[in-house]
Amino acid sequence: MKTIISLLSVFILFAATTAAQADGGLINLPSQFNVQKTADRFVAAAEKAGLKIFARIDHAAGAAKVEKSLRPTQLIIFGSPKVGTALMTSDQRAGIDLPLKALAWQDAEGKVWLSYNSPDYLFSRFGIEDRAPVKKKITGALAKFAKAATQP
Repeated sequence: MKTIISLLSVFILFAATTAAQADGGLINLPSQFNVQKTADRFVAAAEKAGLKIFARIDHAAGAAKVEKSLRPTQLIIFGSPKVGTALMTSDQRAGIDLPLKALAWQDAEGKVWLSYNSPDYLFSRFGIEDRAPVKKKITGALAKFAKAATQP
């Protein structure tokens, strides 16, 4: 009986770990708007908070330029050099994931989503444990921007 419980515990742990990795650290939120409006609203909320929009990439437009078809997909690259630098002083490799990104996209069923990396994922990926106030601030700001982008 003890062996069965141990095996079951290992299986449950494996299943939970696999499920957590399956999302790749992404937060995916449904939007009540089309891709363009979702992205516009996200940009407006980020800019209102004083963040810099470094780039906005329309992947569908890029695909059209090479005569390919892609559902509406827009990437927003944004951030704060002050906050990003704080994270990179903890682990400079965090720069591979910075500036932050948000993706407004339409799935095969026509539903629009907003996706972004979970701050938990970013901090865990680089073992950043010395910036709890920064993590809290980033988490709250992203949730605020996402809500502004996806909900009326």
